[in-house]
Amino acid sequence: MKFLRRKSVVVGTSLGVLLIGGYFGVSRVSITTYDSDNKTIIATTTETSSITNTAPAKTISEKNNLPPVMHLKTPEPVKGIYMTSCVASTPSWRERLVKLVQSTELNSIVIDIKDYSGTISFTPTDPLLKENGGEGCRSADMQKFVALLHDKGIYVIGRITVFQDPYYAKIHPELAVKRLSDGATWKDFKGLSFIDVGAKPFWDYIVALSKESYSIGFDELNFDYVRFPSDGNMKDIDFTWDQGKTKAEALREFFEYLHGQLKGTGIVLSVDLFGMTTTNTDDLNIGQILENTLPYFDFIDPMVYPSHYPAGFNGYKNVNAHPYDIVKFSLDRAVARAAATTTTINLYGSKLVLPASSTTPALWSKPSFPASKIRPWLQDFDYPVTYTPEMVKAQIQATYDAGLRSWLLWDAGNKYTPSVLDPAPSTE
Repeated sequence: MKFLRRKSVVVGTSLGVLLIGGYFGVSRVSITTYDSDNKTIIATTTETSSITNTAPAKTISEKNNLPPVMHLKTPEPVKGIYMTSCVASTPSWRERLVKLVQSTELNSIVIDIKDYSGTISFTPTDPLLKENGGEGCRSADMQKFVALLHDKGIYVIGRITVFQDPYYAKIHPELAVKRLSDGATWKDFKGLSFIDVGAKPFWDYIVALSKESYSIGFDELNFDYVRFPSDGNMKDIDFTWDQGKTKAEALREFFEYLHGQLKGTGIVLSVDLFGMTTTNTDDLNIGQILENTLPYFDFIDPMVYPSHYPAGFNGYKNVNAHPYDIVKFSLDRAVARAAATTTTINLYGSKLVLPASSTTPALWSKPSFPASKIRPWLQDFDYPVTYTPEMVKAQIQATYDAGLRSWLLWDAGNKYTPSVLDPAPSTE
């Protein structure tokens, strides 16, 4: 027999509620009571602040006959898979993944909000966003799909590819990364262009997209490609918006701005980093330093895919033969660095704790953060070899052995390995 332990949580604040004949900015806070499984909604109440316009208000959802927006509390642990915007826009395909989640230990799905093409996967209403004409996939019923996932108790994470954005670079070339040789828009080896990290007008575009994504039901926002480009002609590249700053400084300023603009909205924030940010203390020439992300995001998601480490990493000539070892070593280092109160990196706002000597580097202060901030992406795709169920399981076990409980599985083709997943927990 199932006993219910009720708990009330604040699950969301509507942003920019549209009033008939009137104003924007009514603050609505929904208080939702869940049972002990964090899935069943028992009751919802809404409190609305007083306003000068007394005309009856209708939310965008009500005007368009959409389901009411709610948000699920972040499960502990998070166990999720990635879903492309193309799959999310195809009911028959997305349903197979939903069934996979419902039948296994999975409890979360990461869905593209803005992918590598720059396309926004739903129809936005914010003036900064609604003219988006990207050529990628769009879901005509994204808000309804998110609500359906919530009804099934599935936590929904929205993935936003940030600075890799060929669509926005095309319509705003003044914000794009440039070629040093002629000032034209730079492109990587795949023909994709990037927005310059320091281009602050673009920051507001990302903030607007974040707020609107939350307003249609996404529980968490996951920021990917938060970095400088790396896969192209790096001798013919110019970052015109970042003069006088290091790449790490420019990127940290973006993190700080994003966090500041979204603080207090209730949005859970996560960020994807290269796997080697867990072991390297430099910025890998892309601006990413693990410690620079810790103050600004709820979860740090290093992509510790064994196939993406160079031959010889930590002494492993064939990295694909050591999925457990590579993930365990990387996550051990991430956990230790998060928890540490000192670092060899001179971070923004840090204080010198111990000067350098002839044999030891200087130590600088840093806040300590819980290990639970670290939530890795694990490899469930074939590259450059076939990744067997045993190889995927080894990565999951390495995550547990590093003292972590949450993880996400990545396959760009959305074809996951059910045999590596435990059955769904019983609710009896």
